[in-house]
Formats: sequence, structure tokens, C-alpha cells
Amino acid sequence: MQPGIRTPEATIKHRHPVPLNALRAFEAAARCQSFQVAAGQLFVTPAAVSHQVKRLEAYLGVTLFQRGHRTVELTREGAALAASLGELFERLDLALDRATAATTADLRVSTVESFAAKWLAPRLHRFHRTCPALKVRVETGNAHADFANDGVDVAIRYGPGAYAGVAAARLMEAPVFPVCAPALLAPGAKPLAAPDDLRHHTLLHDESAAGHAGVPDWPAWLAAASATRVDASRGPVFASIYLAQEAAVAGHGVALGVAPLVEEDLRLGRLARPFQHALDNPHAFWLVHRHGADANPAIDAFCRWLRQEASGDARAAAAGP
Repeated sequence: MQPGIRTPEATIKHRHPVPLNALRAFEAAARCQSFQVAAGQLFVTPAAVSHQVKRLEAYLGVTLFQRGHRTVELTREGAALAASLGELFERLDLALDRATAATTADLRVSTVESFAAKWLAPRLHRFHRTCPALKVRVETGNAHADFANDGVDVAIRYGPGAYAGVAAARLMEAPVFPVCAPALLAPGAKPLAAPDDLRHHTLLHDESAAGHAGVPDWPAWLAAASATRVDASRGPVFASIYLAQEAAVAGHGVALGVAPLVEEDLRLGRLARPFQHALDNPHAFWLVHRHGADANPAIDAFCRWLRQEASGDARAAAAGP
């Protein structure tokens, strides 16, 4: 053999003849801590998952689960293997994402209804102009995105951050202030010149602040504005910011607007801002995806566009009216 020339035999690395289906079944069972839940994710029966795990245990010569009555618990060896496999399967998923990025034309985006309707939808045409071959599918819901099993590529969430096991970056701050239909400020309408004038108007509430310490609600805003003559409990309660905001647009009262979600309606004159006082919000809008997912050109392009749009909104807000 000539120096520096490697034969095919020399490049072959030793590989364990490990049963790959068994590894996949074990990783799912370890992640779910349940053979039954893992079976549902893999579209097989719990008995099939159990069989594959036993097959892997026989191959390795170690016990991976302590089995109880309808319960399973990882052994020390099982926990160590599960941690390594979780990382390996994550890297495999990312490698497959990169391999298919050149041929895929779909990008699945998960976000909350209010953000989709009030911020993303009015701007999405600008992304399509820059990336016309990429089809964006927008899905709404409040649950955390399951990047491993639901096929979601990018999520935008409204919350405190600190999302475990994923890459999360603050996209936009979310200060809160009152908004209403312009008709409520027109000559001849009920007074709305000072915060205490809100006693003449219906307060529109949403549930986004419920159970979240520090997230501004009407009692917090009225207290900060020194409005002592207003009953903060009055008015209907809506299940989402979006519904409360739409009620305000329709002239049914005054809502607390979250800045990024009311920017378009303020610009178009569908809403007006009766008072400039705003409250800081511990919740913000976060850009969330799997670790390393921005190596996928489609995900990277969409995330860069989101950040550019968000920074443009921030510059406009700083400039003022």
C-alpha cells in the first residue's frame, strides 16, 4: 500500500451491531417515563416497547429499568444511557433538518392567537417577499411547543422566559397601557381626559395576568396612575388579549393593550391611546426553537426576519408619535 493512501478497509470504523429500533424505543420510554406513553408516540403497542427494551437490556447485559406495578423507573445505567441517547437523537434530528433544508418548502411556526393575529399576520407578507419559496404554516395555541414530536420549527411565546431544554431569546418587551376606540375620545363622548374618568367607561379584562405575579392588570395600572375613584373589578373578562382588544376596537370599553399587539391598530387608527402612562411587564415575547436549529437555513432566515421586524418596532416606539 502506498504511503498516505487509505484502503476502504482502513477507513471502516468498528460499529456496535446495536438494535436501532430498541434504542429508539428505550429513548422514548426513558423520556416519557412510561412504556404506554412512549408507545403512543412511536405508534406501536406498549408490549412492543417493552419487548424492544428487554432486547436492548439483553444486548447490553444491564438492567435499564426497575419495573413496578404499572410504573417504570430508570436505573443508574439506564439514566446515563438515556442522557447520551437524548443528545444523539437531537443531533440526528438536526442533521436530517439540514439534509432536507434544500428541498423542504414548509416552516411550521407556533404562537399564541393574539400574536399571530395582531403582530405576525400583518407583517408576514414582507417575509414572503424575501423568501418566496418558503411556505410558513402558522399554528396557534398556548401550550409549549413540542419540537421533538409535533414538527414545530419555531415558536413565539408570551411569558417570563426560562424555557427548559430549548434555545430561547427575548424578542420584544411588552409594556401595558390602556387603549380604546377613537370614538370614545371624540367630542360629546363621556369624559376620558384623566385616569379617574375611567369610572364612566367599561373596563375590558383578559385572563393573561391571572396567576402571574407582576403582570399588569387593571388594579395595578389604576394604582400606578393614582386613579382612586375607579372600581377595577367592573367589566367583562375575556379568555385572551386578542378578544379584549377586539372588544375595544368595537367601542365596547377600554382594554389594557400589550404594546406589540396594539401597534398595528394604533397605526391604522382602529385604536387610540387615552393615556401615555405604561407599566413594565415581567412577561415578554420570546423566540424559541431547539438548540442548534438555526443551522437550518429556513429557520435561520425566519428568525433573522423576526428579529429585524421586532427591532424596527422598538425603534418606532422610541421615536414616539
